[in-house]
Amino acid sequence: MSLPDLKGLIETAQRIQAEVARVRDDLAGKTVEGETGGGLVRCVANGKGDIVSITIDPAVAGGAGNETVNLRMIEDLVVGAVNVALARARELAQGELAKATGGLPLPPGMFGS
Repeated sequence: MSLPDLKGLIETAQRIQAEVARVRDDLAGKTVEGETGGGLVRCVANGKGDIVSITIDPAVAGGAGNETVNLRMIEDLVVGAVNVALARARELAQGELAKATGGLPLPPGMFGS
C-alpha cells in the first residue's frame, strides 16, 4: 500500500467518523413510539435509545377491587411498550448509521458504536 493510498484511507475513515458522530447527535432529536394493549400504553424513545415518555390510558387503571390484577397488567403493558419502542429506536439508529457509512458494515465498537 502506497503512502497516498494510506492517506486516502485515513481521510475516508475520518470522514466516516465525523458523519457517524453527526448522525448520533441527530438521533437524539428523532423519536419512535411503541404501544401495547391496542394503544392503552405508549412509550416514546429517541433514536439514541433513551425513553422520552410513557403514557398510560386512564381506562387501564380503573377497576373496582382488581388493583393487583391491574397493576400486573399495567406493568406487563409498560414493559412491552418500552421493548417495542427500544427495538424501533435500534432499527432507526441502524438505518441512519448505514446511510452515514454508505452501508459499510462497521465492526462493533468502531467509532463509538
